[in-house]
Amino acid sequence: MLTIDPTQIPTKDLHQYILGAVAPRPIAFASTISEDGIPNLAPYSFFNAFSSNPPILIFSSNRRVENNTTKDTLKNVQDTGEVVINVVPYSIVRQMALCSIEYGAEVNEFEKAGFTPLASEKVRPFRVAESPIQMECVIENILPLGEKGGAGNLIVCRMVLMHISESVLTDSGRIDPHKVDLMGRMGRFYYARASGEAVMEIVQKVTDIGVGFDALPESLRHSSLLTGNELAQIAALTTLPDRDEALADPRVQAALAANPSRETLHQLVREALAQNDAILAAKLGLSA
Repeated sequence: MLTIDPTQIPTKDLHQYILGAVAPRPIAFASTISEDGIPNLAPYSFFNAFSSNPPILIFSSNRRVENNTTKDTLKNVQDTGEVVINVVPYSIVRQMALCSIEYGAEVNEFEKAGFTPLASEKVRPFRVAESPIQMECVIENILPLGEKGGAGNLIVCRMVLMHISESVLTDSGRIDPHKVDLMGRMGRFYYARASGEAVMEIVQKVTDIGVGFDALPESLRHSSLLTGNELAQIAALTTLPDRDEALADPRVQAALAANPSRETLHQLVREALAQNDAILAAKLGLSA
């Protein structure tokens, strides 16, 4: 493996390794306003949600690696204590990228990128009308992490109002990942689109205590066919059927009637898991 000591590598190179490893990251499309009333828009991918009660979002405005200067967004939140965080769907990702250009503080990025400013209700910065979710926030704290180029400034935001377009909601009123079609940031110039086949459901009830890998038969754990992801579906069961129970299942009996090899049985285990039948998969595995 490539091993990197952060103290022995240029910051610009370390920065890229971090971005490539910690990915994809959600994008905070931050709308601020200067004390002189000039709107500003800038995307930040050092961003996430950290609390629901109170509702806290945090993004980092890092000092520029090249010249150790800070960005207009940081000054604006320091001066006004307010920000709107807009989400970035695929439909506006190219416009968003224009706002990463380092325009002067006197430039209105809404105009440069062709966005429609929408008046907020509780804070002064404008919302981005083209964004399907907009979160009005007040600044709780700004935490500088260093003074050198590349150092972050954590901007702790408390959401005071959230706006969600009904066009991205399911019939039950939840956000539909395919309709909202969010973009995530990766390393260098790469992005990820979080919709379509890229989205999957992984249902794991955290209160149901799974038996774990260590309870699986050795023949399953050391299978040359089954992956760790597949075995984890069986390991999530709260109990495993015993061998007698497995052999009494007509479906297992039908499978064994052909006197299959262990690899063939493990292929049947895989097929059962593909049908979300972990119990049948466990029975087949125990019969091998």
